[in-house]
Amino acid sequence: MAFTNWAGNQTCSPAEVRTPASAEDVARAVRDAAAGGRRVRMAGTGHSFTGVALTDGILLRPEGLTGIRSWADGEVTVLAGTPLKTLNALLAGHGLALANMGDITEQTVAGAIQTGTHGTGRDSGGLADQVTGLELVLADGTLATASPGEDLFDAARVGLGALGVLTAVTFRVEPAFLLHHRRRRLPLSHILGSLDSLTGGNEHLDFFWLPHTDACLVKTGNRHPGPAAPPSAFRRWLDTVFLENTVFGAACALGARFPGLIPRINAVSAAALGDSEAVDASYRIFTAQRDVRFLETEYAIPRERLGQALRETRDLIERTDWKISFPVEVRVTPPSDAWLSTAYGRPTAYVACHVYHTTPNPAYFEGVEEIMTRLGGRPHWGKLHTKDAAYLSGVYPRFADFLALRDRLDPGRIFGNDYLDRVLGP
Repeated sequence: MAFTNWAGNQTCSPAEVRTPASAEDVARAVRDAAAGGRRVRMAGTGHSFTGVALTDGILLRPEGLTGIRSWADGEVTVLAGTPLKTLNALLAGHGLALANMGDITEQTVAGAIQTGTHGTGRDSGGLADQVTGLELVLADGTLATASPGEDLFDAARVGLGALGVLTAVTFRVEPAFLLHHRRRRLPLSHILGSLDSLTGGNEHLDFFWLPHTDACLVKTGNRHPGPAAPPSAFRRWLDTVFLENTVFGAACALGARFPGLIPRINAVSAAALGDSEAVDASYRIFTAQRDVRFLETEYAIPRERLGQALRETRDLIERTDWKISFPVEVRVTPPSDAWLSTAYGRPTAYVACHVYHTTPNPAYFEGVEEIMTRLGGRPHWGKLHTKDAAYLSGVYPRFADFLALRDRLDPGRIFGNDYLDRVLGP
């Protein structure tokens, strides 16, 4: 049975597919793989654009490992295959929430933290920074746990599945809270002159620049005491379903067929951007519906270099004949202490560039990558990039420590694949 990711750009034909329902089922699969000279990977829901989940051996599917295992004071332990949208609903039903999260909710909790899903936050980090415990099956088939203060904990939170197969994750949670969400149209030229106030003055900042225009859609989120003032059902449908998906998808399809129209399409889209605000449950503000398929590259750079990165990306597009229909997205996070987190050890800004899935543009991504790597950038583990272990070892201070731990835990590379061979070394 072939496995294909969400974007349709990665596929594999594993020798065997299993759907484990327990940690023991996972351990059995790992032992069977070792006995048969095969490799084993646990896939999530396929929202990575890289080949991180692919295998020619045993592919484990996550659907049997879902649900909450236990509740504790300020913590919840969830099985690794649980989709984030399911976790959000379960937490909300208990009056709880995660402090921060990314905008995609289709991912499994394990897949999201293993590839470094980060979201945006001035003070609160990504999903891996809200983890307080891990349970995973190691290459010898044993079940291990990892807690704060242990090397395995700091390495395996963003572990790429290279150290073991996660079977359960414990998150720190807090009482459910409201966010005041504001959408504004601002010129890129204005944003470039006020980055410090924008990033410092808002708990959550996410903005999108439309290439071939000076227009940005700026989204901010800040905690609010209430009462809630959510958008009407019609407004939510208009913004998140019709405009951001139906109309945007039609515009991308039109641009793919007639690339010369893209600057005019973007200009019309920029003119249609309007201001709005709402006060709603945090997880509804953090997350978005993404129906239009795309390919993406994203780099994490030191936050103080964000202005330079945006100016150079704008200049790159302007001096080429590329017609870019998708916005460039910018987010920020505080430093992380997970060894392979893209935010490890530094306040971080993320610059994400996308193209419509039927019109890949490798030259665009390569040009952006050249800018970001010159600025000390770290590629998102789940998004398209060309970097290898030689480069990555120079931008991750604990990279050698991660490799040493991997050598000790998985010397036979039972959890390896082609992608890991490139980014970590064989």
